[in-house]
Amino acid sequence: MSVKSIEDLIAWQKAMDFVVEVYHSTRNWPREELYGLTSQLRRSAVSVPSNIAEGQGRFSTKEFLNHLSISYGSLTESFTQIKIARRLNYLEEEQSAELASRADEVGRIINGLARKLEAKIDEPAGRGKRRRTGE
Repeated sequence: MSVKSIEDLIAWQKAMDFVVEVYHSTRNWPREELYGLTSQLRRSAVSVPSNIAEGQGRFSTKEFLNHLSISYGSLTESFTQIKIARRLNYLEEEQSAELASRADEVGRIINGLARKLEAKIDEPAGRGKRRRTGE
């Protein structure tokens, strides 16, 4: 996995798109929710790409995996808050379904990345390297 920049990671890209969608969806929520559910959903959504970025910037795969786990936890927190917002009629059914779908997509990508990193940790030294004939 050759990542030169955090911007190369699809998980980060999709998480950033999720944040933008959350901000657009919450901008017309009731004013009294500004420091309540609006703030909470925005903060949990922002935490998703932020933790992906922090983990990718760490020096070990295990640290990256830990931050992916935190990121996934923030994503499930966002999903719950989306469901609460729907129940309170702050989101229309279509908006709620779209946000939940985006969250689900980000979650699948994070889980896939984590599986790939876990396989890297579990891989025996030298595995995957082809030896030339006669060596």
